[in-house]
Amino acid sequence: MSPLQATKFWLIDHVGLAKDALHVHVGLLLFVGSALLFRWPVRSWKPWAVALAGALIGEAWDLRDSLVYHTRIALWGNFHDVWNTMLWPSALLLLARTTQLFGKPAQPR
Repeated sequence: MSPLQATKFWLIDHVGLAKDALHVHVGLLLFVGSALLFRWPVRSWKPWAVALAGALIGEAWDLRDSLVYHTRIALWGNFHDVWNTMLWPSALLLLARTTQLFGKPAQPR
């Protein structure tokens, strides 16, 4: 078992989150964390791209582990994980771009 898989199973066992909930939390952490860390506005594509990169890298690692450890590859499951990871970052990005929920956008000069 790879270190990533061991960490995921440890979190599932010790934090009390289901695997799907773990994906949701990771997506939000990457989205909000990168926006705060780099001072990017939530309406920017950059925090969303960080969350997407994290989701795709995690799923690529899962696929790699399936090949290395000869476990079943379930592409629908990988898609489901990306969907779970990106749902709320996508919703927050759309809300930030289409509403004033996160404040008014800066006026162009």
